[in-house]
Amino acid sequence: MRGWFWFYDDTFSNVFCENSKKLINVHLFALAVKYYSLSHLGVCTPLEELLKALGGDNQGSTGIKTDEFMNNKKSHEVQVMSELVDKIANYCGIKQVIDIGSGKGYLSSFLSMQYNLKVYGIDSSNINTNGAHERNRKLKKHWRAYQSRARANPKSQRLEKANDSPVQNEIKFKAVNERTLNNSCLQSQDQRTTQDLVPSCVFTEVTTSETSKQTEIDLVAQAQCNESELSEEALAILNVLPADAVEIFSSSQCNSEELCEEEKAQRKMASIKAKASKSSESNLYFPLTSYITAETELGDIITDLEDCIMVGLHTCGDLAANTLRIFTAKPEIKAVCSVGCCYHLLSEQYENQEDCTEEVWGFPMCQYLKDKGWCCGRNARMSACLALERIAVGQMLPTDSLFYRAVLQVIIEENYGVTKSERHVGKIFSKSSSFLDYVRKSLKKLELDDSKLPDSCIMDYYEKYKHRMNELEAFNMLKVVLAPCIEVLILLDRLCYLKEQDNIAWSGLVKLFDPVKSPRCYAVIALKK
Repeated sequence: MRGWFWFYDDTFSNVFCENSKKLINVHLFALAVKYYSLSHLGVCTPLEELLKALGGDNQGSTGIKTDEFMNNKKSHEVQVMSELVDKIANYCGIKQVIDIGSGKGYLSSFLSMQYNLKVYGIDSSNINTNGAHERNRKLKKHWRAYQSRARANPKSQRLEKANDSPVQNEIKFKAVNERTLNNSCLQSQDQRTTQDLVPSCVFTEVTTSETSKQTEIDLVAQAQCNESELSEEALAILNVLPADAVEIFSSSQCNSEELCEEEKAQRKMASIKAKASKSSESNLYFPLTSYITAETELGDIITDLEDCIMVGLHTCGDLAANTLRIFTAKPEIKAVCSVGCCYHLLSEQYENQEDCTEEVWGFPMCQYLKDKGWCCGRNARMSACLALERIAVGQMLPTDSLFYRAVLQVIIEENYGVTKSERHVGKIFSKSSSFLDYVRKSLKKLELDDSKLPDSCIMDYYEKYKHRMNELEAFNMLKVVLAPCIEVLILLDRLCYLKEQDNIAWSGLVKLFDPVKSPRCYAVIALKK
């Protein structure tokens, strides 16, 4: 990496040889890298602090177990990120979410069904979009079952007694409704004073939503969105009734004073149930197919574009950078929460300039690094994708497959004269029974004539380099140790880009995920003035 300027501190001046620039002190190298990692620089905003500033606690608002329809990694990511996105949306008073690079739609579906947000999931792959649509259809079908099962716990005794007499149901509902109204007053008061509670070091100048005039309707919608304990009790009473169990009375049918207590209870529950049904119409998820660039006009893709938050869970390569550019350029987008990945796929302005005609690049974004003409290079960006935390807990690097790939590279260069190819070997190692089998399958996939190489020739390469496997492992471990440093550079570039914009009220880096479960765990978050 150009410069290695972060090591030119007096403390770390002896990491590299002054003349040859070679690494001479591995221990000091490891200390320097740790010193300049995000966890030690102190530039991140703690997630708990951000959630507190947005309002509410960090207890989560759902009892739904996402791991029933997602793997552990995705479940962890979706639950943590969706809670934060919901809080940002509530703070900004918006209900529309645009999920860039939505993939299979896990985050989009959950935001829509669990938090009652209107979500547009945009992905460049039509296969992903169709798959997300079908998955969302099936998920909706079983969503109520998931909710019911998650709520069935010993503390919710009212669920088991919901089939009591109408009079008892009325008493229960009145108690819950009174408590909900009282709670709403407190929440409204909290909403009005949220701006005063936000630390100056977090963010300011963000507009909160106004309190609705129709309190009862909003209470039902809020109950469905927040999944609070009170809403569970209230909606549980409604849900035990079949759809046709309650007749909706017209005001012209009779005088309210002449209604018996049972009829009053039925009217009240029918009214609220109808309002709850109406509010659920905003519980929508629309998977769309479109290739997103920095110049994309969202209004051409989303016809009812309104004030919204833009999110991205592991947006690949340049898509993470373009997400931030779209956010700063479009007045409708009031906030952004972006977790990037695949740094090796970033385009660089100062790398191989003669081969590129692009005007918008994935790196660098901020003016400071542009002025420096900074370039990481593909090897450094590949290293940034490695997972130090996983290695630290014993999930070792796949040394054998890396060795196979390295020797294959030598074979291809020396026998075919190929140093660069648009084709990729892919995951052939797991499908190969031996090194010989691996080489044969790789050459065929690369469309190279493997008949010119006898088995003995291939195995000679293996025997020639097998004693150097320890060197390869040591080299890759150094790359793993360096990974956080390179990721810092890429993430701080994005943060500095946001800091340079005039229309941003607050921006920061937040560690969202457990890095062992999800190595790309940092989110770039910003809110507009």
